Amino acid sequence: MKLHALYPLLLSWVLFTVGCSDETPPPPVSPSVAVPERPASTVPARTILFLGNSLSAGLGVDPEQAFPALIQQKIDSLGWAYRVVNAGESGLTTAGGLSRIEWLLRQKVDVLVLELGGNDGLRGIPPEVTRRNLKAIIEKTRATYPDVRVVLAGMQVPPNLGADYTEAFRTVFPALTEELDVSLIPFLLEGVGGIPDLNQPDGIHPTAAGHRIVAETVWRTLRTVLEPPS
Repeated sequence: MKLHALYPLLLSWVLFTVGCSDETPPPPVSPSVAVPERPASTVPARTILFLGNSLSAGLGVDPEQAFPALIQQKIDSLGWAYRVVNAGESGLTTAGGLSRIEWLLRQKVDVLVLELGGNDGLRGIPPEVTRRNLKAIIEKTRATYPDVRVVLAGMQVPPNLGADYTEAFRTVFPALTEELDVSLIPFLLEGVGGIPDLNQPDGIHPTAAGHRIVAETVWRTLRTVLEPPS
């Protein structure tokens, strides 16, 4: 998607996110959807943690319509023993995610889907700070669970902060992918950002239909790192 097509969406997002605080203590985390009853199995469910902002949280739609819940449905349809935990929170920045990660790691994490950074860009936070925070989140997770698999969701920002900033921000995600050997979703909102019919009236958050497209975008990358427990 052309970056200029996202400008109206992301510029309005600035007005929404700058007033959101991410300094409050983290609430209890629970699965994004109730995991359906499965036949008794000797294989324990592995955990996929979505750490993100209002996009992961599914602001404005029913919880079961948000893309993390749709990922759970895909996994269940395959009979794979994975449990999705949605730690998405509106307004969360990479600094907020870093402040929460140790608390979140009190539960076992087998796969981390890291969907943070968009609010950093919209607030003009230096890309190097965003990069450092994302890297620290990944490294803390790996230090606690060395076998964890990580999926990083890429994001873009509008050009109002200048071409140099826009490009520096865009390159944060692929550069971290190469440095830390993690999997990359090139652009989380591919096919959704800037399309009125796929976004709520605020022009910011995807509708249920938009979340279905986001789920497919996430799934293309996520499924390559999931190994059905044997």
